[in-house]
Amino acid sequence: MDRVVEIGVPFFEVGPKAYMFGSDALHVAMHADAAGLKYDVQVIVDPQYVDIPRIAPYMKRALVFAQHMDPVVQGRGQGSVLAEALKAAGAAGAILNHVERRQSTEELARAVGRAEAAGLASMVCTDDLEQAVAAAALEPTIIVVESPDLIGSGGGTAAGDRRGAIAECNRAIWKINPGIRVLHGAAIGGAEDVYKVIAAGAQGTGSSSAIFTATDPAAMVESMVKAVREAWDATH
Repeated sequence: MDRVVEIGVPFFEVGPKAYMFGSDALHVAMHADAAGLKYDVQVIVDPQYVDIPRIAPYMKRALVFAQHMDPVVQGRGQGSVLAEALKAAGAAGAILNHVERRQSTEELARAVGRAEAAGLASMVCTDDLEQAVAAAALEPTIIVVESPDLIGSGGGTAAGDRRGAIAECNRAIWKINPGIRVLHGAAIGGAEDVYKVIAAGAQGTGSSSAIFTATDPAAMVESMVKAVREAWDATH
């Protein structure tokens, strides 16, 4: 499957959400980018919209994604997020259907198509196997599988007990389209959790609160990216 944006594996997503912005977010993003180069891990950073043009020019390998994108076309749409505007700002992709920014089935399908047309990767968030299979039919670039009950929980809740679920989900998605990248997240509280999830079969994982509420977010990012590489090398 040809893609407008290729996502290498393994990969790691760094999600500032609204925890951090401006020069602080740039600082962490630059450390994440450097860690991705150091450990040969594809890093994805999804900052606040207004920080995309601030951060994107400094990324040597990391890809900058928007936290959301609407399926609108140029014209009317006050307050909406336009695919072409994200691309022009330096984004390589957009997150769709996050639990904190849900989209209807029809909106999601149109958003994936709009992203593709604008030259953006699409990262579709799902809660479980059933939603992941439905999302696979839309052929996004990445499918995220994470239970809403675990998002933001940190502490590694269930991080080490998902091997069977991860394998089953991967098989179901790749039966529909083997080119889709699959990220398994939620409850990623530190490097140990990252290692466990990647070792259990995930192509990628990510973290938000554990990074951006850490005493040293840059150090936390590096430890997690390093764990991605170590787990991938140990199991592939």
